Amino acid sequence: MVKRIVIMLVVFGLLAAAVLGFRAYKNRLSGRSMAYHIPPVSVSTAKAGMQSWTTEIDAVGSLSAVRGVDVASEVSGLVSAIHFKSGDQVKEGQILVQLNAEPDIAQLHSFEASAELAAIVLERDKKQFEAQAISQAVLDTDEADLKSRRALVAQQTGVVAKKTIRAPFAGKLGITAVNPGQYINSGDKIVTLQALDWVYVDFFLPQQNLSVISLGQKVTVASDIYPDLTFEGKITSISPKVDPATRNVQIQATIRNNKRELYPGMYATAKVLAGEVQNYLTLPRTAVTFNPYGETVYIVQEGTKGPDGKPALTVKETFVTAGPLRGDQIAILKGVKEGDTVVTSGQLKLRSGSAVVVNNDIQPSAEASPNLADE
Repeated sequence: MVKRIVIMLVVFGLLAAAVLGFRAYKNRLSGRSMAYHIPPVSVSTAKAGMQSWTTEIDAVGSLSAVRGVDVASEVSGLVSAIHFKSGDQVKEGQILVQLNAEPDIAQLHSFEASAELAAIVLERDKKQFEAQAISQAVLDTDEADLKSRRALVAQQTGVVAKKTIRAPFAGKLGITAVNPGQYINSGDKIVTLQALDWVYVDFFLPQQNLSVISLGQKVTVASDIYPDLTFEGKITSISPKVDPATRNVQIQATIRNNKRELYPGMYATAKVLAGEVQNYLTLPRTAVTFNPYGETVYIVQEGTKGPDGKPALTVKETFVTAGPLRGDQIAILKGVKEGDTVVTSGQLKLRSGSAVVVNNDIQPSAEASPNLADE
């Protein structure tokens, strides 16, 4: 009986081992079959290379004229004549608008006549005072009266002068907002006047950049209206206050606008050249995957030989330390060596060890200074 039980246990053990072995062999064959059937992922690649960069700080700014104003009248009145056309280039002091000043001129003549009479009375009373015919008090009253009437003349002369509205400086006029015969009130806009030889560009930078920003620093400005042109200038003002809401500081640069191609109110991209030239290991920005746990890239390396006897290409996911950005490029401070081949597109289908095939027929943009008009 004991011998039978032992034999049964041995047979049962052999059967169990055979079943487990068969299952392991089947799983192994299935894994190989799946491995052979997973096609390599098509990716594009680029080699990491060194580039010399000057530290640049980019910002979007707004343009304004160094001298620009909406011309308005200090006094109310009826427009009797307009001496300009919309869009004219005018000189400083040139007459722009004439308001009806006839009543004011008549009033001025009345004040002038009163002042002349007061002067005559004063001269007559001086002679009488010498003859001791009048007292000093009368003479003092005459002098005060003359001064008062001359003050009225000066005041009215100013009122008449304000009826003639002149250009406060040379520049280009905008579109007129008034017409002959129109009544305007004090402060009403007549026309805009902008001096376009120089323009300001105002932009904001994070407070962290204050250590590398200084007056006189070179600034280049570009506009999508003129994709092939850049305009140079210098920082002329740095706000002494940081905005507590954004922690940004306002910067103002002055740009030469010889051909008057830039207009106040336009937006432009300002680039501040700060610091010395530095060498960076760079890659296209698309090569770096930004994750909550860090930045990674996929480095292409040779794997085991495939069925055709050639080494298969695989990828290895590597953590990197990203540095400054420049257009479509990014500096890599740590994690990649010069000459490494890095995947630039197709990362979504990859993981460490994935087989890849390189297809560089279409490459992602990797310009250090991309042309915004081509986007």
